[in-house]
Amino acid sequence: MSYKTLFGAALLGLAGSAYAAPVLISPDWGAEACQAWNASPVLTQKLVESGWVKNNDGRGFKVIQLYREDCGDKPTAELRIALQGSLARCVYGGKAETQALASGADYVMSAETDSWVEMGRGDYGPMRAMISGSLGFDGPMGEAMGNMEPFESFLLLVGKVPADTRQCPNQPAKLSSSAP
Repeated sequence: MSYKTLFGAALLGLAGSAYAAPVLISPDWGAEACQAWNASPVLTQKLVESGWVKNNDGRGFKVIQLYREDCGDKPTAELRIALQGSLARCVYGGKAETQALASGADYVMSAETDSWVEMGRGDYGPMRAMISGSLGFDGPMGEAMGNMEPFESFLLLVGKVPADTRQCPNQPAKLSSSAP
């Protein structure tokens, strides 16, 4: 094997290990979820057709805050959705920042880590998740019920964004070191 081939293989190995999936429902995960939202025709189009995106309390955007119940009782990630052109686009994904949520427009969703993973795999949808208590939900219930296909697509989006479930979003990152 030539030195160039060996060097190239070593670089590829380093590049692969440099990317670590963000912690599930962390600000970094929220940024990636925002990108995934914008790649979903169901979320970007159907939520315009139903009028969902226009119910924004006059702010120009809706807020969805999320957290993992086994990691705390406060939202750790936030998505903001706004009408851009003819699409319901995610315009912010990151740290939960919005303090004053509009109860008739915004959402807070929570679940145990295992439940987020199950919903993200499609093991069950939003209706079963809410009825069983697997998904904590605060927001305009009628509006959510009228948008079941996008709601289900949102829960599946959780499974489409690579995530580390081994630590909580509000914990400092574990350092990999051999030092004592």
